[in-house]
Amino acid sequence: MSAIQVESHVTIYTDGACKGNPGPGGWGAYMKSAAHERDLFGGEPNTTNNRMELMAVIQALEALKRPCRVDLWLDSQYVRQGITEWIHGWKAKGWRTASKQPVKNADLWQRLDALVHGGPHEIKWHWVKGHAGDPGNERADALANKGVESIGR
Repeated sequence: MSAIQVESHVTIYTDGACKGNPGPGGWGAYMKSAAHERDLFGGEPNTTNNRMELMAVIQALEALKRPCRVDLWLDSQYVRQGITEWIHGWKAKGWRTASKQPVKNADLWQRLDALVHGGPHEIKWHWVKGHAGDPGNERADALANKGVESIGR
């Protein structure tokens, strides 16, 4: 009798927040799989909104314990387009942009690249308009703000 590999499906909503840019920032991720839900958040004292958007996705993917089919929803075109389109050119150019400048946030892009293109997950990227009433996005936004608040504690 052969073993059947069961693939888990998880839906993830991520968001980042920054009070000042740069300034204190937070990231949040809301994860849902079948009947299970999980909230993640964290923050940094001096960061940017784009770094927090990237951290939210990185932290959510790192939290997965086994290979999953992932529907990842985010309101950041920067992250979605960066990981699905721009990253291939950056890597080919030694982490330089088309104008030969160093890629901003290369440390986080490299970390995300390892998770996405070198990891075990099948990820579908979805963009959602921020602050438009989508329940998952609103929850991720609230978690990101909770991450900002956690800085002062």
